[in-house]
Amino acid sequence: MARHKHHDTFSGPSQRQLRVGELIRRTLSEVLSRGEIHDPDLNRMSITVGEVRSSPDLKVATAYVMPLGGQGAEAAIEALNRNRSELRRAVGKAVKLKFSPELRFRIDETFDRMDETRRLFSQDNVRRDLDDGAEDDDFDQDD
Repeated sequence: MARHKHHDTFSGPSQRQLRVGELIRRTLSEVLSRGEIHDPDLNRMSITVGEVRSSPDLKVATAYVMPLGGQGAEAAIEALNRNRSELRRAVGKAVKLKFSPELRFRIDETFDRMDETRRLFSQDNVRRDLDDGAEDDDFDQDD
């Protein structure tokens, strides 16, 4: 009976995936900020590339993006998808890989989650619970 490595199943991305993702993120950011894509609608937008996640085989890269100010996210995704092949070529030239990855674009919701977390932590009942927990920790240390 074959043994499976369970710890690999739940592990995060490899160093190579992280390195390639960061190279692609930087390349996309530069290409978009310099307006190198031949689409005036896309060049008018200021888009932040927060993160790029690569698939284990590095053939698919998902870019998490957000337009400046968070307005017009859907229009930004549409413009990026319209220019996907040109962006892929630009990434392929800059990032030397065997295959230029297929690019996918998603809205970066990290900032929304951070805002929601801040909002939750600012609620009186949550602050009170956190303060109570800190006092409990003080008592535990005296034992």
